[in-house]
Amino acid sequence: MRTVTIFYIQKYLINCYNEINVTWKETEEKMCEENNLVEKLVQSNNNSIVLLIMDGVGDIPSEEHGGKTPLEYAMTPNLDKLSKKSILGRHIPVLPGITPGSGPGHLGVFGYDPIEYEIGRGILEAAGMDMEINEGDIAARCNFATADEYGIITDRRAGRISTEKCEEVCNILRQNIKEINNVEVVIKAGIQHRFVVVFKGENLFEGVTDSDPLMEGKEPLKVKALTNDAAFTAEIVNEFFDRAMKVIKDLQPANSILMRGFSAKPSISPMNERFKINPVCIAHYPMYRGLSRLVGMSVLDAGNSPEDAYNVYKENCSLYDYAFIHIKYTDSYGEDGNFEGKVKTIEAVDKALPILLEKKPDVLCITGDHSTPAPMKSHSWHPVPVLINSRYCGYDDGVRFTENECNKGGLGIFQSKYLINYLLANAGKLSKYGA
Repeated sequence: MRTVTIFYIQKYLINCYNEINVTWKETEEKMCEENNLVEKLVQSNNNSIVLLIMDGVGDIPSEEHGGKTPLEYAMTPNLDKLSKKSILGRHIPVLPGITPGSGPGHLGVFGYDPIEYEIGRGILEAAGMDMEINEGDIAARCNFATADEYGIITDRRAGRISTEKCEEVCNILRQNIKEINNVEVVIKAGIQHRFVVVFKGENLFEGVTDSDPLMEGKEPLKVKALTNDAAFTAEIVNEFFDRAMKVIKDLQPANSILMRGFSAKPSISPMNERFKINPVCIAHYPMYRGLSRLVGMSVLDAGNSPEDAYNVYKENCSLYDYAFIHIKYTDSYGEDGNFEGKVKTIEAVDKALPILLEKKPDVLCITGDHSTPAPMKSHSWHPVPVLINSRYCGYDDGVRFTENECNKGGLGIFQSKYLINYLLANAGKLSKYGA
């Protein structure tokens, strides 16, 4: 009897294993079918879509602020009014429990599966800074940092030095490091402590580790090859670091560098082909401008405030039917643990909102690319609040645009890659499926 029971248990487990394998194959096939279906149903019209991203807007309650999140704490009369006529929900950038970087977070809300399309941070920054990137080039996103006399990092962002200071130090590096073993080194300053290095030459591959330890109190890491092909790349990068340290070691506070996101130019289908839209990015930071270019958007500078960004949209909205507007500082303050700064940024977004609403976009979506809780001082896995307003959205009569109100919303919780479907549908840009 016992032998018979074990036999049936084994048979059951084997059947389960086979079913799981079949399920995974079916899931992959289903994902392809979903992408193809949306692209088959897309139809062009003149209706306008605005995607307003408050980077890292999602948060968790802060005990120091009455158990509220920045969205709950902020005074947002315009968002409150809009929420009552919108449908709310939350979206998951990658998968439940997975903390996304900014690249995957934005790819998702643009309609690209961030697991299928993986784009390195370095190439995003380089593209956003209008650097020439050719096949075979490797780009790295870099920070100036502050190190003590033993090379230990004491500030990963060098006190957020000014952009002018960053340019000054980059000039020193450019003058001293132009080529390493027949590999050209191109250096370009970004905003504040950020800069980009592009390595141009033969036999370069992107499979190398980062040098950034991601915390103070440690030395920059030696870059290692993840594949045999990338061994030469790792050698070049480490030599660049060694030479750079000799050049800037006495330049306080920017006397060290951290490198990450080594990547090559990807192959990705542009949004205008996939979704039959004419998209534009209105952003200030290079990384977001770069990602937008890689998915086929035109790019305009957003200026330094929400008001500036809305005015850029206002002046150019007749030229595009899809506008992505990016607000950075909700994320920056979240990473710094600056609850009050994040609140003030949300309030600035809200105060200037009438400028955007004046143009009456047919579909307005307000959300983030991921959550950056101030208590955690980092990106997180928490679902992101989302609001969609349109003539046909079927509103929730939500009280405010907050995490808790979005938990109750009619959109529910969904994966970010499906957000584009909702936006296209609300804009009347998706035809009926089937008879």
